[in-house]
Order: sequence, then structure tokens, then C-alpha cells
Amino acid sequence: MNKRIGIITAGGDAPGLNAAIRAVGKAALGSYGAEIIGFRDGFRGLAEDLRMRLDKRALSGILTVGGTVLGTGRDKPHRMEIDGQMCDMTSVIVRNYQKFGLDALVCIGGGGTHKNALRLVEAGLNVITLPKTIDNDVALTDATIGFDTALGIATEAVDRLHSTAHSHHRIIIAEIMGHRAGWLTLGAGIAGGADVVLIPEIPYDVNHIAAAIRRRSRHGTNFSIVAVAEGALSKEDSAAFAAAAKRKLNAKTKTEKQRAKTELAVLTANHSGNTLRLARQLEELTRLEARVTILGYVQRGGTPSAGDRLLATRLGTMAAELIHDKVFGVMVAARGDGVKPVPIADVAGNLKTVPPDHAWIQSAKRVGTSFGD
Repeated sequence: MNKRIGIITAGGDAPGLNAAIRAVGKAALGSYGAEIIGFRDGFRGLAEDLRMRLDKRALSGILTVGGTVLGTGRDKPHRMEIDGQMCDMTSVIVRNYQKFGLDALVCIGGGGTHKNALRLVEAGLNVITLPKTIDNDVALTDATIGFDTALGIATEAVDRLHSTAHSHHRIIIAEIMGHRAGWLTLGAGIAGGADVVLIPEIPYDVNHIAAAIRRRSRHGTNFSIVAVAEGALSKEDSAAFAAAAKRKLNAKTKTEKQRAKTELAVLTANHSGNTLRLARQLEELTRLEARVTILGYVQRGGTPSAGDRLLATRLGTMAAELIHDKVFGVMVAARGDGVKPVPIADVAGNLKTVPPDHAWIQSAKRVGTSFGD
């Protein structure tokens, strides 16, 4: 009897999702004669029976299309809003998995998706995951689907901002996606020739940034490009977050824990608009005009790059092979030019951040890039 495989895409959208769906589907159909069922809108599709058949016709022509033909969502199996109430739908998903006669479920997503996939593994389902996020922060994989395309988009934006900065003798600040990891900002900043790169992993001192910009002015360069991750923190804010997180971890009572959670929520809310505040601070310290460009969701959109299509195809076809070999509970990770299955349990809850001594950072510093530290 041929296998029946379910596929979902969950979390934020990213270029290359359709390429991954196509790779899993075409490999499983062509090599193993499997039947492929797509579930719409992430884990909700499994809970609410939002199915579509992914036959050869449905998979045709989607390799180069951005977004995901299945739609996506951020619902959690154990915490899903149903008729206005938060419900644990894990058991419903398990029943539907069995009712639909699935032999395996492929979940394509980032950090949150891997946590949710692990819950389904623990509930007894045969699950394989593929790493997807423009932030490139999924643990135990060299690359994630979507990162290469987003890196190209962000780099092109930084390239284009150079002409305006040079023409008007301004500081141009480009805010790039990345709440907890700075891979995208770091890569785009280096590739785009940014003069200052600010990432979450390296807390900055605004006075050091201003000093670097003033040095450029003294040498006759009256403009600067600052690439800043949306999650970049000043040294003061970083210390405040760390102290609040420590208080939450060490809380001995519910009251203490709630107080620490509230403090963290206030700090997070206050951090909103940090890039605009940074622009004002730099204007005051350097006497140069500063303008902010927030790239936002444009980084997620459009046609996937050749690199992302290749990565998605490598990972997706291996997922089909692993299902055929009855290897489950793993994420298909990119390792060099190859792929490797790693336990989902080792991925879920972990974050791949930029090491302070990473080769990219060392190279950037050698060409004079400031990190504000």
C-alpha cells in the first residue's frame, strides 16, 4: 500500500516554501508512489480538516512562486483559538492524522514550528521537519529556507540607500528583520558596505557609534550607512533585559514571577521604535541629519533566489527519502553541500545566534565596520 504524506507550512512566510513543498511532493510521488495531502494555514489545517490534494498538477509551476500555496499560520496545537476560546487541539490533530490515514507529516517552519512539531512527535505522530526562516536562526543547520533570498533583498536595499546618503550628507539607518539573531543584518551590512552594523548579539554604545561616524566626517566622508537589526539593544537595555530575565528565572513565588514577566513586557514595549530613537540620538551627537528606512515584510516577499530553490529541493527530497526509510522525529538539516537528519528534540527550543567571534564579524571589523561595542 502506498504511503500517504501530509505537509504543512507554519509560522511566517518565506521565499522557497513552495519549492520545498514541490520537492517533498514530487520526490515522494515520483520515486515512491506516495499520495500527498496539503493542510492549509499551518497546524490549524490539521485541526479543522482544511485539506487539499497535492498531485502532479498542483505541484507544477510553483518552484519559482513566492509565499506558500498552502497558506501559513502561527497557531499552536496545544493553544489554538476555537470559537473565541483557547483550546488544546493536540488530541484532535492526532485523531485527524489517524482518520486521514497519514503515514507521516512534514512540517516546514522555524523555531516555533519545531516546538510544535515536537509536541506531535511526543503524541506519537511520525513527523519530519524542514528548517525555514529568513532569520537563519534554527539550530543545527547551516542554512534555512528563505534566508538567501532575504539576504539579497536586504543587501540591495542597503546598496540603494548609499546614493541618497552620499547625495544629502546624511546618516541613513536601515532597520532589517531579526529580533533575536543578527544573521540577516550582519550579512546584508557586510555585503552592502554598511559603516555600522548593530545586531542583538552585540549590545552597542551610541557614543561609540557617533564617534565612528564623526571619524568618517573628519576624513571627508559626510555620510554613513547604519544597518540595525530590529532586536539590537543598547548596553543599558541589554543589561535591563538580562536582569529582568534573571529575576524571572530565580523567582520563588508566583507574585515574583509575574512581576518579572510584567517588567519584561514593559521593556519589550519600550524597545518598540528603538531605531527611530537611535536616529535622534545620532543626530544630536553628530550634527548630521539621520533618516530611517524600515524594510519590514518586503524582505519576505517575491521570487525565491536560486540558492533557496536549491536548498529547498535538497532538503525536501531528503525528507521524502527519510519517510520511505521510516526515519521520523528528525529535522532535515543542511550541512555543507549535503544534508543530515538531526533529532527535532535537539532543535526545538534552541536558537542559532551569531557568535561574537564569528568569521563574518572578524572580517567586517578588518574593513573598518563598527559594531558600536
